[in-house]
Amino acid sequence: MIDPIPLEDLALLDVLQQVSQASEALSVETEIKRRLIEAALIEDHEDGIRLTHAGIALCKSLQHRVAADKLAAEILEKRELAAAAVALLPGERAPAEASPAA
Repeated sequence: MIDPIPLEDLALLDVLQQVSQASEALSVETEIKRRLIEAALIEDHEDGIRLTHAGIALCKSLQHRVAADKLAAEILEKRELAAAAVALLPGERAPAEASPAA
């Protein structure tokens, strides 16, 4: 099973999306802005801050990861529902649950 996307990555995606949308209400903390500039994800521009090519690529990558995680969760849920819906044939027994080791 795939590990869920870390909260730090979701927070980074949120900031990158806000920068990409050039929200006028965007206020990025000085420390976060400095770290994003050092990581070459954003750059200062005459109109404010904007994403670099690396920032755009990372934003797209994180968006794809979120979408893939959502799709994977939906597929797993459908599989679980399908497995639970399988009716037993006459005379068939349900699989025994594993008993805890004594």
